[in-house]
This record gives sequence, C-alpha cells and structure tokens, in this order.
Amino acid sequence: MKLRTKSQSIVGRIDKMSRMLTVMLVVPVAISLVLMLLFSDRYYRSIERMSAIASLKPEISEVIPDEVWNVVSGRVTVEDSDVFDRINAADATIERIIGETGDNDKLALTVARRTMDTLEQYTTRIRDNVLESVPTVESEEILTEVRNVASLVESMLNDYITGEINESAATGVYLTRTVLITAGAEILLVIICLLISRRARKNTGTFVREPIKELESVTAKLAGGDLQARIPETEVTELKTLTDQVNEMAENMEKLMQQSIRDERSLKKAELRTLQAQINPHFLYNTLDAIVWKAEAGEEDEVIRLTRALSDFFRISLSSGADWIPISQEKKHINGYLMIQQTRYRDILKYEIDIPDELDGYYVLKLLLQPLVENALYHGIKYKRGGGIIRIKAEKDGDHLMFTVSDTGSGMTEERLREVRQRINARQPVHSTGSGGFGLVNVDLRIRLYYNEPEGLRIESGPNGTVIRLRVPCRTEEDLADDQGISG
Repeated sequence: MKLRTKSQSIVGRIDKMSRMLTVMLVVPVAISLVLMLLFSDRYYRSIERMSAIASLKPEISEVIPDEVWNVVSGRVTVEDSDVFDRINAADATIERIIGETGDNDKLALTVARRTMDTLEQYTTRIRDNVLESVPTVESEEILTEVRNVASLVESMLNDYITGEINESAATGVYLTRTVLITAGAEILLVIICLLISRRARKNTGTFVREPIKELESVTAKLAGGDLQARIPETEVTELKTLTDQVNEMAENMEKLMQQSIRDERSLKKAELRTLQAQINPHFLYNTLDAIVWKAEAGEEDEVIRLTRALSDFFRISLSSGADWIPISQEKKHINGYLMIQQTRYRDILKYEIDIPDELDGYYVLKLLLQPLVENALYHGIKYKRGGGIIRIKAEKDGDHLMFTVSDTGSGMTEERLREVRQRINARQPVHSTGSGGFGLVNVDLRIRLYYNEPEGLRIESGPNGTVIRLRVPCRTEEDLADDQGISG
C-alpha cells in the first residue's frame, strides 16, 4: 500500500515560522517586562513604607512626648489631650507596615510595636497620676521614661529604614541585572531568529523550487514524447492539484497513444490479411492446367495427389480466417505448395524440408514460410540454368524458433540486395504484383507486428544463392488462448 505524502502549504509553513519567531521574540520580552514590573512594584512599596516610617518618627520621638508633657504640666487637660489617639494611630501604622514587610525586615518593627505598648503604659500611668492629683515630681520621672521609650522606638524605626534601604538597593541590583540579562538575551534571540529566518527562507525556497523543477522536467519530457514520465507526489499543497492534473493528462495521453498504436497495428493487420487472402491466379491456373494434363494422360493417382495438395494448400491458406496455425500445418502447407510446383518445374526444382516433428505443437503465424519459398522459386531457382534446391529448416533456440529458407539459385546482386533491404526497412506493405506472391516486405512487417519483434527477416545473397533467416518466440496454444485468430 502506497503511503501518501503529508502535504504542507507554503502559506502554512510561512505562518508557522512567523509564529515561532514571534514567540521567540515576544515571550522573553514579556517575561522581562513582568520581572521589571514586579521589581519596580517591590521597590515602590519599599519607598512607600520607608516614607510612612519616616513620617512616623517625629510623631513618636517629639510630638507624643511633648503632648504628655503638656498633660503633666497642666497646659492641657487629660480630657482634651489626643495623646492616646496619636499612640493608637502610630500603632496602627506600624501594624500595617509589619503586614506589608517581608520576614527579614519584620523583626525591628515587631519590637518597635511592642515597645509602643510600653510607651502607652507609661502614658496611662501619667494620666492616672494627673487624675488622682499625684505630685508632679512623680509624673515627671515617668515622663523621662516616656521620652526614653520614644527615643528607643525611633531607633528601632531607623533600623527598619536602614534594612529597607539595603533591601531596596538589592532590588535595584536585581533590576539592573534583569535588564542587562534581558537585553543580552534579546540580542542573542534576535541573532538566532535571523539565522533561523535565513535557514527557513532557504528551506522554503527549496521546498517550493524542487517540485517546480520536477514539474518543468516532466512537462519537458512529455513534450518530447516520453508519455510515461510522471511527477512524483508533492508535499506542496498549492502544487498538488496541478501535479495531479498533469499526471492525469499524461495518463490520458499515454492511453490515447497506445490506443492509436493499437488501431494502427489493427489497420496494418487488416491490410495484411487482405493481401494474404489474395490468390495468385497464375499459380491456380497453372495448377489446374497440370491437373487437366495429368487427367488427359490417364494419370489418375497423380491427379488425385495434385488435387489433394491444391485443396490442402488453399484450406490452410484460408484457415477460417485464423492468424495462427500449428507448425505441422505450416509444414504441410509448404510441402503441398512445393509438390504442386515440382509437377510444373520437375527438371529444375528440388526441395528439402527439415522441420523436426517435436516442433509440430508450436504455433506460428500463418503464411510465415510459404512466401519465402515462393520467392526462392520465382526469383532464384526459376532463372538459373539447371535449376537448384530449396531447403527449409527449423530448429529450437532457447525460447525461440529459428527458421531458415535457402536456395541455390541465381542470387542477388549487391545493388538488388541493398534495394530489398531498404524496402524491408521502410516497413510498408507491398501489394503483390506478379509471381513474387505475398512478398518479403510483407512477411517482415507481419513478424514485427504480430510478434512485436524489433527485427524480422535477415537476408544474405550472393552468386551461390540466397539465405533468409527469421527468429520468432515460441508460441503454444495456451499462450494464444486469448487470441481468437488461432486454428487447430
């Protein structure tokens, strides 16, 4: 089972390559942008937290202690003082920043938040002392603790800011590295994409160019007459329909050409059948005259023999329209013909037939040898003083049969032999005109047509006579079972 080639579209290949290059260029950029946004957001939030802590420092270290002093000194009553609101606001701010801070920087704020509880406790004691009218001296001592605790919280906040600054610096370093790495990666990817694009253009060019070259080559072969040329199945979708149509056209042209050849061969065969059906009237008249002479002379046995020979001759010549007959019939046909002719040319004609009986079962083309024998008689023996001998020989050569018809007649001159060979090579049927009978040219053409052989007759001639050889494939009745032109 022939596996079909997976087709690919030119547009699809280009689209696939474009998508791949887009991914290679866009994805790293997108990743770098996301990383830079993440680092930038982290940096911005760190700045925001440091700003919040920086604004909280004077509140804790100055404003809250001053507000507590105002309560202690009596400048502000406990009810009018907002010191606890400020402490709560500072606690809330620190709690919020603790939630936004990473684990590494959270410790300083956590300690500061717990210290703010101590600050609130001292402030509460001062409030209670004021409400209970405790001497100011005791509250002033507590105020000193408030200032110390506030200073301690400020120091912790400074530690936090220092840690955030270091963290921001590290983030900046990461951001710088990310930008540099991203830029380097982008440059490298651009170079890789250019190389891939160049290779893709080359591959795509080859992908398209090769089928087109193949298409041009095959169409040139078709134009040159090679109708068996076919375009291999292509992977290019856009050329697939054209390839199929050209192959289909080539197949149709080949079928039409084969049909034309078959029609021409059939026409030539029909013409040759018409020629071989023609009866030489001189041969018939002479044979009938010989029969009459024998009858008048009272030679009844000779009359019977000639009549039977003439009957066999024409029965085999016609063969109910069959083209193929057994060698036994062809041998009988030649023997009958020569026996009749020997009655007329008794003094000058002798003949020998050497066709082994083991060849009788093979089939040959009808009238394959008789025209050659007739040619040997009328153009060789008849015009030689003292007559001569005609020899017919057959032998098996592998899967072929070799026939030889030779005579010791007058032979042909070199010019005449060249003329005969030229007529044979012309491969045109020659109508019988005279005693030459069916003719060498027509026998040669029938061998080429019916046996599909490149060579028909091989003729050699000289002063000592003429030798005609032919070599044809062995044919049995089984080989010709589908041929209606076969005789038993």
